[in-house]
Amino acid sequence: MEDETTHSYAQGREGYVQGNDGYALDMPDADVRFYPNFFDESEAARLLTELTQTIQWRQDQIRLFGRWIDQPRLTAWHGDLGCSYTYSGMTMQPLNWTPELLKIKQRIEPVAGVVFNSVLLNYYRSERDSMGWHSDDEKELGENPVIASVNLGATRRFHFKHKHLKEQRIALDLTAGSLLIMAGPTQHFWLHQLPKSARSLSPRINLTFRVIR
Repeated sequence: MEDETTHSYAQGREGYVQGNDGYALDMPDADVRFYPNFFDESEAARLLTELTQTIQWRQDQIRLFGRWIDQPRLTAWHGDLGCSYTYSGMTMQPLNWTPELLKIKQRIEPVAGVVFNSVLLNYYRSERDSMGWHSDDEKELGENPVIASVNLGATRRFHFKHKHLKEQRIALDLTAGSLLIMAGPTQHFWLHQLPKSARSLSPRINLTFRVIR
């Protein structure tokens, strides 16, 4: 559950270092940039409806403490042929790119500076769906992966914490239409999560574009 009292909180431009290519979060050992209005309100709403209705959402199970449990969200994996992805003891084979996913990919690639070959979609149906603490450090993502995260639907609070510097924590509201890019050494030094919320929330879709090596 979200704990707003134990995290520093960044909203708008507060807590950011401004650069020519967006807003960089002031985080040691990381390269994280945030674009709060990358897609405008009407486009973000249209994309949410389109993806909710057209993506083949699945309820997967993951192995946790020796037993299989349902993930607290729905997922889908799309990408180039052969771009399988393994995490939490589960291997996902890619579905084909849809026209809408390709349009989103082409929009974000010039900003990310990367040509992505895959995307993981997470559908958070309500405030009860979540993602636990983790780093995107699987070997198929390479040494210093670039992860571009597109957010649609309900605003959810996203948390970072440093793996070694315990006082280094930050929480960020991911608004509809926003783009968050994590690059460089970020995954080596930081964990991130999207916790459950005590407030009633409408659905949210998150797309994390990646490069499978």
